Amino acid sequence: MSPLQDLARGGFQTVLPDATDGLDAAKVKRVVLCTGKVYFDLLAARRERGLNDVALLRVEQLYPFPHKALESELRKYPGATHVVWCQDEPQNQGAWFFVQHHILDALKDGQRLTYAGRPASASPAVGYYDKHYAQQKDLLNAALGELPKTKSRKAS
Repeated sequence: MSPLQDLARGGFQTVLPDATDGLDAAKVKRVVLCTGKVYFDLLAARRERGLNDVALLRVEQLYPFPHKALESELRKYPGATHVVWCQDEPQNQGAWFFVQHHILDALKDGQRLTYAGRPASASPAVGYYDKHYAQQKDLLNAALGELPKTKSRKAS
């Protein structure tokens, strides 16, 4: 998806910054980290929802983990209190268990890390389009900050 100019005059970046026009770093409250094609799903969902307080960062190198590059990108969002790792793969098959301690090392005081992705599974795919679509919708909602609707109990 990179333009040819990037290949001709650029170089490999271990963490790709959010290059969205008009994104005000001071207003960002949530930073979503991901790798792979789920970025494009996140980007489309962020546009559809008109979110301007969510930054999307792509971690392009998992090993060795790019600590300094990630810390540098996270520093650009001083008001971000929530950092999310989002992956398309089931929780036990993607990068989550490898990257979580590295990401925790990069967080500053007051920031928290959460996971947004498919639940752990023995299979890499659910096998049903409807279930895949529902899980994809759930992971996008979790990554972008929308909580699922839950029943509330009245206090007696």
